[in-house]
Amino acid sequence: MTKKHALVAGLAVPVMIAILLLAGSPRVTATDKPSAANAVTIDNFSFGPQTLSVSVGATVTWINRDDIPHTSVSTDGLFKSKVMDTDEKFSYTFTKAGTYPYYCTIHPKMTGQVVVQ
Repeated sequence: MTKKHALVAGLAVPVMIAILLLAGSPRVTATDKPSAANAVTIDNFSFGPQTLSVSVGATVTWINRDDIPHTSVSTDGLFKSKVMDTDEKFSYTFTKAGTYPYYCTIHPKMTGQVVVQ
């Protein structure tokens, strides 16, 4: 390799880094991050919050923080989680406005609802 080629090869990486830095990085927006506001925590045999209000198109995530398994199943059959063990999650995206009651099939007295506006 000639001195000229070595100089060019040695400059290639710093030049590429400079180009990438000047180009900027992608911006993270609220839609890129999971929203804690759209989460339902399952703990101590209850859904919290019991009523969650979200916008049309929002994805709701149920997280089982209890020591025993639970489910999240809509009363109208719109969504149905598998049995979730501790720290397992289930998500559903709501595409239409309405009120969607749900319950745990293992513990039917555990109820909640998602209000989609």
